[in-house]
Amino acid sequence: MPDPVTTGPGHPGRTVIAALRGLEGRATVGDVVSATGLPDHEAETALRSLLETHRGHLEVSDSGDLLYRFDPGLIERDAESFRARFRRVAWSAFKAGFKIWTAVMLVAYFVVFVVILIALLTANRDGRGSGGRRGFGLGDLFILQWLLGGRGWDRRGLYYGDRHARRLPKDARPPFYKKVFAFIFGPEEPRPTQLQKDRTVVQLIQARKGILTASELIEHTGLPIDDAHEEMGRLTGAYGGDPRVSDAGEVVYAFPELMRSAHGRVRAREPKPAWMRLEYPKQLTGNSGGANVGIGAMNGFNLAMASVLGLPSSFDPVMFYGLGVIPFTFSSLFFAIPIVRSLTLARENRRRMRRNVRRLLVGLVYSRSVGTVRWVAADDATRHVTRALEDREVPPKVIRAELERLAAEFDAEVEAEDEGFTYRFPAIRESFVEAEFMRRRLKLHDQRLGPIVYATSDTAAEAAQRDIDAFDRELEGARLDLSRYLPSPTRTGFEEDFEVIMDPAAART
Repeated sequence: MPDPVTTGPGHPGRTVIAALRGLEGRATVGDVVSATGLPDHEAETALRSLLETHRGHLEVSDSGDLLYRFDPGLIERDAESFRARFRRVAWSAFKAGFKIWTAVMLVAYFVVFVVILIALLTANRDGRGSGGRRGFGLGDLFILQWLLGGRGWDRRGLYYGDRHARRLPKDARPPFYKKVFAFIFGPEEPRPTQLQKDRTVVQLIQARKGILTASELIEHTGLPIDDAHEEMGRLTGAYGGDPRVSDAGEVVYAFPELMRSAHGRVRAREPKPAWMRLEYPKQLTGNSGGANVGIGAMNGFNLAMASVLGLPSSFDPVMFYGLGVIPFTFSSLFFAIPIVRSLTLARENRRRMRRNVRRLLVGLVYSRSVGTVRWVAADDATRHVTRALEDREVPPKVIRAELERLAAEFDAEVEAEDEGFTYRFPAIRESFVEAEFMRRRLKLHDQRLGPIVYATSDTAAEAAQRDIDAFDRELEGARLDLSRYLPSPTRTGFEEDFEVIMDPAAART
């Protein structure tokens, strides 16, 4: 449903979009007010709403001013190119058509070929060829029941693979035909809504007393820093965030509405960090080995029978096409599609491996940055990742490349040692410290404001006292214990894709 703030003639959002195009997507609230004549509160409301619906994020200048930066084309977040949309629709149409064809061909030809084979064997055994035509019997009924199966299965349910199916009650296990489709096209992928994906982020914000920074979001998601800033912009628009600039120039996001409840103080448990939510390698079929063997055997039988019975019978068009070309073509595609998919799957799994490496490094770097050991050596990072992913071979150059990418994102300090490079990430600790000070100042869990740190009415003596307080604050920041926000980086784990759309209680079991 379109946002009324950003649609329709005369709405502030549409006026602001036009102004942003002229400002090349980068503006302060004052820039928008000057370009549109809107009151500053309307301009700010429209800008925050646009952060939710369009690609953009917040920046902070040296003077502490907030800048809204959008893609110059004002591209919507869910925008999809025509080419990508055409490929997606065409592939979906092909899958739907091939599934219907599979439901007819695999079962029908399997039954037909079994009947023909039994008839031929019977004829050869009695020597008189009197096996005759075999009618539809109990054996065929058993085959159909085996294929359809799953009497307790929700016919609208999706098959996410055998790992998910094993969690279901026995009477709600998926039917065999779902596994046949997964053999060809892979298991059906969970498609969580944005609200479902935001569920644990909201839980994180509430666990952090309504205050979050982009660095803390990276702890939870493992996102690259630019993506994390853009995501914080979207969350600001979606959940009534209030971006604030700390005394050290850090952008800290406050979400007061998420800390108000009709049932007293809001309490939430810390969700798992990124290194405890690693991605499993994507599976080719998602089926158990036994199911794949059974499906492959069925199709292999059809392929062999078409090659033996149909294709050599070129003198009989019915036999040649009906029992030869058609089932042979279908059975060949049945095997060819998974083979082709395996190539793209390998690329996707390499991307997943790199994301897992990044998440593990985030755990190591963050724990060192907020702890007493501030430096991270390249060899330490390699050992840490290799130990966590011991059953998966990770090239050391991939680990080093991801560590260097993290160092570039956070402007890390780098030193060359005899054993290699070491990295220090002071920006991460500073971000956590500023978030903690903002929690103490705003006290959103109590919904009260903390002490005033700046006022335009300050006298020279009062301003000097505030400078002294700021120095004391810096010393206090060095003594803060931030480790409670970071589980040990050695406690790693994987998370299934389908857990995102499951009930939170079920996902934790």
